[in-house]
Amino acid sequence: MGNVIEISNLNKSFGEIRAVRNLSFKVKEGEFFAFLGVNGAGKSTTINIICGMLRKDEGKVLINGMDPDAEPDKVRESIGVVFQNSVLDKDLTVLDNLKSRGALYGIYGKKFRKRLKELSTLLDFEDLLKRPVGKLSGGQRRRIDIARALIHRPEILILDEPTTGLDPQTRKLLWQVIDELRRTEGMTVFLTTHYMEEAADADYVVIIDSGSISAEGTPLDLKNRYTGDYITLYGSEEETVKSIGFPYSKIRDAYRISVPDTKSATELIIRNPEIFTDYEIIKGKMDDVFLMVTGKNLSGGEQK
Repeated sequence: MGNVIEISNLNKSFGEIRAVRNLSFKVKEGEFFAFLGVNGAGKSTTINIICGMLRKDEGKVLINGMDPDAEPDKVRESIGVVFQNSVLDKDLTVLDNLKSRGALYGIYGKKFRKRLKELSTLLDFEDLLKRPVGKLSGGQRRRIDIARALIHRPEILILDEPTTGLDPQTRKLLWQVIDELRRTEGMTVFLTTHYMEEAADADYVVIIDSGSISAEGTPLDLKNRYTGDYITLYGSEEETVKSIGFPYSKIRDAYRISVPDTKSATELIIRNPEIFTDYEIIKGKMDDVFLMVTGKNLSGGEQK
């Protein structure tokens, strides 16, 4: 697979504020790429540079081999963006919003109706076409935001906090649609999110802090590198758990024991078969990785 996004030594400042500092990463064709950081970390600045909406100060940015500063229109044709805040016209109907968006890419008449039918079926909004966007719920509006981004069949879909504030049912629908598009069309997905369980499904993760990369790798690599494993032990007394010699905490009807890695968990269980008759081993989560790497949680708070 080739690289559809290549960023090398990217820098961008606003006055004395360095929003992006020597940022370098690559996104492969068809990949699900997660770009994580607290508010103000430099994510939106990077996205705006990728989309050609903001000019870089230094470095190299290539989207499908094209520089957004030199060929902004061609770059925009290959990218669809779902912004954190909806960019739909609230006074227009769903249909008129999508018509005007399609027109920007020369999609009219029969071609537009065909694409509208595909998207309205995929995202389940056929019954909303005549309604003003301002009258839609948050979940309904988000479905139209995604349809707007997909109207021209982009090769790269950029999702900037796409599911923030949505109900679980709508979140599930949106991810089903995105998974379907990746499977059937080989679409590349570039995601920023506050929901770590969404990032846990990514092919590759970059964590950015104060404009620079703090960590990167597959979710499994990052969890192995920055977190331990947890053994949830059922049916034991606290004195028995304490005798094992690892940190633990009480959770409902069980104890959660912290171990450095899966190898340590396996050795512990083999040494104490009489204790570990009812247990589960769980790897650390992406939330733990993010906290370890940045010292912050995704709401922007410092680690206490």
